Amino acid sequence: MRLIQFSLGAKGRRIGYIEDDKIVDLTSVNKNWRYIHTLFQEARRHRRTISLYLADVSTRNADVVPYSELLKARKGDANGWILPPLDHPDPNHCLISGTGLTHMGSMEKRAEMHIADHEETESDKTDSEKMFEMGLKGGKPDAGVRGVQPEWFYKGTGVFLRGHNDFLDIPDFTEDGGEEPEIVGCYVIDDDGIPCRIGFAIGNEWADHPMERENYLWLAPSKMRVCAVGPELITDRDFNDIEGSCRITRGEELLYHSGKLLTGESHMSHSLANLEDHHFKYSHFRHPGDVHIHFFGTMKLAFPNRPTFQTGDRIEISFDGMGAPLVNYSRQIPVSKTPVMVETG
Repeated sequence: MRLIQFSLGAKGRRIGYIEDDKIVDLTSVNKNWRYIHTLFQEARRHRRTISLYLADVSTRNADVVPYSELLKARKGDANGWILPPLDHPDPNHCLISGTGLTHMGSMEKRAEMHIADHEETESDKTDSEKMFEMGLKGGKPDAGVRGVQPEWFYKGTGVFLRGHNDFLDIPDFTEDGGEEPEIVGCYVIDDDGIPCRIGFAIGNEWADHPMERENYLWLAPSKMRVCAVGPELITDRDFNDIEGSCRITRGEELLYHSGKLLTGESHMSHSLANLEDHHFKYSHFRHPGDVHIHFFGTMKLAFPNRPTFQTGDRIEISFDGMGAPLVNYSRQIPVSKTPVMVETG
């Protein structure tokens, strides 16, 4: 099932599913369904998945919305726009995180950022190479066995989450933005504290690659910025072998094309189960009702093979079987060198 969240201007936010070239408006069937989060909780309490729960719901008289028109809309348009496909009514209960060095390409790019200019020996291996090799050796354990932990990072709460056709900001304290095409796991914690994967979505994790290149120990601050997910939440896609691509354009000019991007367990050093285990092993991440948006790692970056982003540059990420491509636009924040002053409370 292809789930979506959207706004229709005066009608407010809605949820629905995509059927052919239209959106079936589920909120027109039940006015309480304005968040996928709410629909999941209701289905879970009836011991059903969302797909099975909706199978018993008549949508014969549901409103429909032309999907192609909404895909072109921008945030704030009078006729509506697309929202991130999973969030929480309280953004502080939506946690955004991810894992890195899960793909061969990501390891090679990271290693390039801090490798010495001489022939490498075993003792010369970068920390990134060592961590990636740990994943190759122990990242896909047998069922019921805890494997080696991946690299992990925290981005923030739902206030950083952006949807389709929205802007991805380049703050004044960074040198550049940086696209990171990924698949995202979308989760809700049920009433019993059990993490439930609703499905997968396309993600653009967005980071400051020049900062990371200067010192790879700055990985964490390079990640602390907005990110985008959507436009759809796919509930029935397997996570084994997924092919995609990324295009960056400036007006009619093509700045970058990734070529073939490969993700899924077949192309990763960790299994999905191992990545999920190491995220949710912390009891604090199993708080009933919370939403988790978890990025599974990128496989290829445009940096440094493209010009510095300018406001309005368009980033399009697509993956087979993941619905419509995710589109975002870069936006530079006006430069201010004034430090933040903290007052005594």
